[in-house]
Amino acid sequence: MVKVIAKSFVKADKLDKALELSKEMVEKTVKEDGCIKYELYQDIKDPKVMIIIEEWEKVEDLNKHMASEHFKRIIPQLNELREMASEINILRKL
Repeated sequence: MVKVIAKSFVKADKLDKALELSKEMVEKTVKEDGCIKYELYQDIKDPKVMIIIEEWEKVEDLNKHMASEHFKRIIPQLNELREMASEINILRKL
């Protein structure tokens, strides 16, 4: 099993568009083979901080996700809405 924690810092004036794109990403990703969980969260104290917590059966499933049409289309758009680069951690259970 593989978990991913992706933390994004969205520009304040781009939050609505980032939420729209992120929700589309979740909607499409949860249908992918090997996706156990793909959830979007927003920081209560700072709504510009958005976090996606992912859980995949295996690394190969995550790699297929990152090669998917919706990933290749949505992620570059989200990158344009961020204040800085995302923090991404790919984890394995010990």
